[in-house]
Amino acid sequence: MTGQPGRTGKGGGQAGAGDLLELVRSGRAVTRGALQQATGLSRATVGQRLDRLFRAGWLREGAGGPAGSPLGGRPAVTLEFDDSHAVVLVADLDTRHARAAVLTLTGEILAEHSGTAVVEDGPEAVLAALGSWFGELLPRTGRRAEEVCGIALAVPGPVDSEAGRVVQPPIMPGWDGYDIRGRLSRAFTEHTGAPAVPVLVDNDANLMAYGEQRTGHPDCTAFVLVKVSTGIGAGVVVDGSIYRGADGGAGDIGHIRVGGDALCRCGSYGCLAAVASGGAVAGRLAEAGVPAASGSDVRDLLAAGHPEAAALAREAGRRVGDVLATVVSLLNPGVLMIAGDLAGTPFLTGLRELLYQRALPRSTARLDVVTSRLGERAALIGAGALVVERLYTPARAEERLTAMGV
Repeated sequence: MTGQPGRTGKGGGQAGAGDLLELVRSGRAVTRGALQQATGLSRATVGQRLDRLFRAGWLREGAGGPAGSPLGGRPAVTLEFDDSHAVVLVADLDTRHARAAVLTLTGEILAEHSGTAVVEDGPEAVLAALGSWFGELLPRTGRRAEEVCGIALAVPGPVDSEAGRVVQPPIMPGWDGYDIRGRLSRAFTEHTGAPAVPVLVDNDANLMAYGEQRTGHPDCTAFVLVKVSTGIGAGVVVDGSIYRGADGGAGDIGHIRVGGDALCRCGSYGCLAAVASGGAVAGRLAEAGVPAASGSDVRDLLAAGHPEAAALAREAGRRVGDVLATVVSLLNPGVLMIAGDLAGTPFLTGLRELLYQRALPRSTARLDVVTSRLGERAALIGAGALVVERLYTPARAEERLTAMGV
């Protein structure tokens, strides 16, 4: 048949193989006929584009049976993204421990490891350890290091995501401006012998929010996650994308001034994190003679029903709820998720008290205040999703196909 002039892809010009892949992955066009209709390309041109994707191992014919073609004629075989052709390595770094995993391209965890990783030991030691963990995890999955298509790391500080560097992180001494991507890429190669792969770095609350929104609240167009652990940070997902602000500083609510003379780790006085984080609650408990040094210690005390820890967590929740009343009024989210070490009943009780008292009724009328569904794996799931979304965009997919020689 004679094709219409091809409609343009996102990068300009005729729709390429990357554009067709995006149509299939999103479910907007899953047959050859539907792809012709969506792009205006001829049958032969669609076939050529698809052939590249099949040779790369990125597409396969679906197992769900034939589907009717929008162009008429006999039923057409469906197409689907082949998530078995590669895996992703991800890690979530906290102040005193880290978690690493191997994920499928659809977010299934194939192998996982957690252990001590003290952020104050500095980037050289911590990133070398993560590379070692990756090298140990891959054999457990039966996947080769050469099948890794990308790596993502979540860190507890503000990140310039384009540069892959943290920017003046209050609780990551020695990390400011460090080339995390380069060092983690080298650590991966050192411990696996595989060629370098793309490395992404983002704030942990951002990736937690991304993972939770995509898996549990995909229809929520304005989603806010607040992580309350040793520090306090927020991740915002708007229309399915992480909102980072002008230079990666969006969501840094832990350093909003709420008054008082408590010294924050950023060097200022009266920050929210200085009075209401897990670290702040641990400090108050330690002063009262209760052994606690971090948010994770507070979490353990709360799980054991410690009355003083519960009282202080509720008070912290009220301080955070007061700040979140402004956040909710500004962003009008559909879901406000509380995560981290303090995300239990005492903290949420205090938070709700002040949030609903201070926020405008219109801002909270359709607001769901919930706790994390993915728990400690939220940042890992979000990190894996970020890698896949970055590597399989139309433009990046075209670059990768060309580099593969297909």
